Amino acid sequence: MGNVTDLQRARDRLESLPAAQLGHFPSPLDELKRLRNAIGLEARLMAKRDDAIPFGFGGNKVRKLTLVAAQAIDTGADSLITCGGVQSNHCRATAATAAAMGLECHIVANGTKPDRPTGNALLVSLYGAHVAYASSRPERAPMMGQIANDLRSRGRNPFVIPLGASTPLGAMAIARGIKEVVDQGLEPDVIVHASSSGGTQAGLIVGCALYSPKTRVIGVSADDSAADIRQTVLTIVAGIENLLGVGPGALGVVDRCEVDDSMVGEGYGIPTPASREAQDLAARYEAIVTDHWYSAKAMAGLIARTRRKEFASAQAVLFWHTGGQVFV
Repeated sequence: MGNVTDLQRARDRLESLPAAQLGHFPSPLDELKRLRNAIGLEARLMAKRDDAIPFGFGGNKVRKLTLVAAQAIDTGADSLITCGGVQSNHCRATAATAAAMGLECHIVANGTKPDRPTGNALLVSLYGAHVAYASSRPERAPMMGQIANDLRSRGRNPFVIPLGASTPLGAMAIARGIKEVVDQGLEPDVIVHASSSGGTQAGLIVGCALYSPKTRVIGVSADDSAADIRQTVLTIVAGIENLLGVGPGALGVVDRCEVDDSMVGEGYGIPTPASREAQDLAARYEAIVTDHWYSAKAMAGLIARTRRKEFASAQAVLFWHTGGQVFV
């Protein structure tokens, strides 16, 4: 890890980044005493409630977009383009951001156009976004490029946001969230969260390196293999190090990138017995709702590790609730 001066310089750069006003921060930090007792966890169980961010139905994607949208405005953008699944939290948050900032929004969704939009698909429509459908994930990026080129040919200035806003800049908003948690009085031993496009996990491990170095971060995959997500996370981390002006590897996070793909089941958005149980327990004991795309599988990973006594020596375990719509 870099010296104290390098780390302070990195913190200063991170904290000085311009941010769009999307909702209100900090998001709540709640103690889950009843769920803790129900699953047999000896440590304190806390939840960082990014699902409760009061903008566009919340979620960690809103946090990322605070920095990404500020960059878009700085470039003079008049439209946002992004992609995701039909029920993507990121697409919903991007459409809300565009509506609030007076920008046009274009979404490329992989999947079939629903006969009757529900959940995030309905919200994307209500926010006024234009949606095009791709038959597969690999088609999304080329379609975004085509839309951007068409807009430019008509004198527009589009800003393309990659999947999940999982860019180094987007991830840096998550890193700032760790400072938020520390300022709220908690330095957890472990953070468990849902991991997919890599930006949240990259931000969490960088944030912990800067503000809470004792904290272990466990990303629970919602879809891809642990090896694939780890590679994506480390690529984003390298980009963050560059933006923060520290040398490659200076933050010492390579060995802290821990991904658990044991909860994927049959794939993205498909519930498992463990995720259904996790969803039921969180709702019954804490009135916290998780979704089967991401957060229920992450909670299932936390419960499984608790039952294996992996957190026996921990004082505080933090579940980072990334949000998500439930009724689809």
